[in-house]
Amino acid sequence: MSDELDPEISALLGGSNAASDNDAVDDLIEDVETLEDEPEEVGGDFGNLFGAPPAAKKASPVPSSGRRTIHDVDLSKTEFAPLEKLVNDTPSDVYNDPKYYKTCLTGENNMAQRVHQLLTKYLTTTDPKDRSVFRQQIITAFWELLRGMVGKMSNMSTPLPKRMLVRYGIILPSLFKPENKEFFSKMIFENTTGEPVLYADEWFKEIASGRMTNSATDEAKKPRAPENSEAASKEEKARLQQLKSKNSGRLQSAENILNIKENERKTLENELMRDIKQLCTHAALYGMEPHTAELNEEQRKLFPVIGDLLRRLSRNDKEFVKAFAEYKEAKGTYESVASKVQAAGGDEEESNDTEAVKLEFETYRQMAKMTVGRRGNQFPLFTREFFHCTENGTGMRENVIEVLRWIESLDPGVFVRMHKNVGNRIVPYVLLAPTYGDRGFCWEPFDRYNRVTSRGRIVVPMYPRDLRIAVLTAVADLRWQVAKEKASYYWMEEGLTGQYYQHVEQMKLKGDLKEFFIEDYILWMTKESTGVQRLDKDVRGIFWRNMPFPKELKEDLRKRSLVYDELCKKDLNREMSDGY
Repeated sequence: MSDELDPEISALLGGSNAASDNDAVDDLIEDVETLEDEPEEVGGDFGNLFGAPPAAKKASPVPSSGRRTIHDVDLSKTEFAPLEKLVNDTPSDVYNDPKYYKTCLTGENNMAQRVHQLLTKYLTTTDPKDRSVFRQQIITAFWELLRGMVGKMSNMSTPLPKRMLVRYGIILPSLFKPENKEFFSKMIFENTTGEPVLYADEWFKEIASGRMTNSATDEAKKPRAPENSEAASKEEKARLQQLKSKNSGRLQSAENILNIKENERKTLENELMRDIKQLCTHAALYGMEPHTAELNEEQRKLFPVIGDLLRRLSRNDKEFVKAFAEYKEAKGTYESVASKVQAAGGDEEESNDTEAVKLEFETYRQMAKMTVGRRGNQFPLFTREFFHCTENGTGMRENVIEVLRWIESLDPGVFVRMHKNVGNRIVPYVLLAPTYGDRGFCWEPFDRYNRVTSRGRIVVPMYPRDLRIAVLTAVADLRWQVAKEKASYYWMEEGLTGQYYQHVEQMKLKGDLKEFFIEDYILWMTKESTGVQRLDKDVRGIFWRNMPFPKELKEDLRKRSLVYDELCKKDLNREMSDGY
């Protein structure tokens, strides 16, 4: 690789074609030496640069009433809305800015100079051993540079190059291939999808503003007395927001159950009115007017039907009264907490919680490492040397949503969480990490303070070899953790995890149980869904019962093989029994 880079060092480092390699390096050093002398540039016009309408330039810090944000779980949605487009029609010119590199490093901590020096050496050296050393040093230096940069993502005046560095790892546009540069220039900047799929800069912005809580960690926070009244007020706001989030889940769940009972009542009433209308309609007796005929046989059969409808309506009414009381109580509690949050200033203009960002940065660093693995490529910067994705295989927001749509089309219950025998579809937060990893994972299945309607958190690498596999590993991990938390202490005995655990024990397999499940889930989604049998018979049965395909796909599969036909027959037997 060093032999290929050497003739192009001048271009890679942003120098002119006529300049020598040394001149190009000298120019970069001069740029960084003057960084501290120049004022930090004001952020660009996001809307004009990335094809968004002018109204989308600056998001309102507090959503207006009735308008949902990505943090509000809409339980009425049953699938991902179709995307109008995956990329913009016209490219932005952010990567054509000759001062892009300088802007990235302007006004940052002392690691900016260190990153510049190491990057210069890394790109100019011809010794493979030296390149390996500089590469490892860049990794450490870059993360220290990023530590001071992520806190600025909530500031709307932060220059676009800095955002692109945090979002995509792009520090030097000349490290693009021409076709890659055009593709990245067409990526949609704003989140117009309404889905909780976030880039790293957006993730830190939401954390800083307080709209998202910090990701869960195993390390317990040491309680300490607030240093002053401002710190005490801040802690109280955080406590109230936590309480508000918990009660929000309870309110949403209660409202969902109430809507179900209301719809059930409406259906029963319509059936009852239809049957009564039919019962009360009598044929005329010709020649004996105004008398009408007696009830016919069909009408007499309606008596037990109407009686059954009345009993069901009575039972529904009792359930409705209970559901309404729970909803009323939940609504009152939520409004009480919301008023306290408002009084404490919790819904004021956007804040910038630097402590929360610092804490989240340490978690984010671990997340990025986990997508790559111990033996993977930890290099944090975008370079054509390591980027080998196709346009559809790059982990940008729109591509990831399309993969999630495909997964949900085969596994309709993948994002459904049961509560009081009611299924709530809750899409998790998805963090897109700019790494060269191949595996996504689930960081937490749901918020520990709101297990009913809170979103979980999964992480997906942006530059994997196979984007579908990267997203599938994250979703499989989510599937496993949600099922395990649902079964609680009995996870080795009940439900999906219990059945799978008993199968692994029976087969006497050694290794990580969850990894076995993830690999089998990938086969289930990529092979078994197409009729190609790759799973063990017992595993296929477990997945067929606990993570069933849509009925249309089941009918198609049963025509292809007797194996699936037998599973469909077992489904029919279970439907006819009480235990289904």
